[in-house]
Amino acid sequence: MTTTHEIEVYVRFCETDAVGHVNNTSHFLYLEEARTKLFKILYPNRSSSLSFLIVSIQCDYVAQAYADETLKVASHVSKIGTKSFTISQILSNANTGKIIATASAVMVCYSHVEEKTVIIPPDLRMNLEEHLFAK
Repeated sequence: MTTTHEIEVYVRFCETDAVGHVNNTSHFLYLEEARTKLFKILYPNRSSSLSFLIVSIQCDYVAQAYADETLKVASHVSKIGTKSFTISQILSNANTGKIIATASAVMVCYSHVEEKTVIIPPDLRMNLEEHLFAK
């Protein structure tokens, strides 16, 4: 089963810049909120000794967004490795469907006990595979 996780975010005035559109740094806040909510689904019983660290993140800005708009962030797993996985995301206008930005984040599993990266736990891998987007 392939699953895309979606959330909506409301653009506040304080997230815009002097030109009136969403500041480029605000995009990362929206993407992070969506990833955080997805992680709660992917690994609800995660131990506090295991974290998901971003080792690479990129965002391509496609169109502008403005205050008072509602945006949708669609997230899915696009790649699964031994210790890492990639979350791909699309930020769009919730009313028009217009794509605002596309992004991807490579996450690595990190053990705070061992202080190193670790293999993806089997139960997490199973959930990641359920959310793997087939092209």
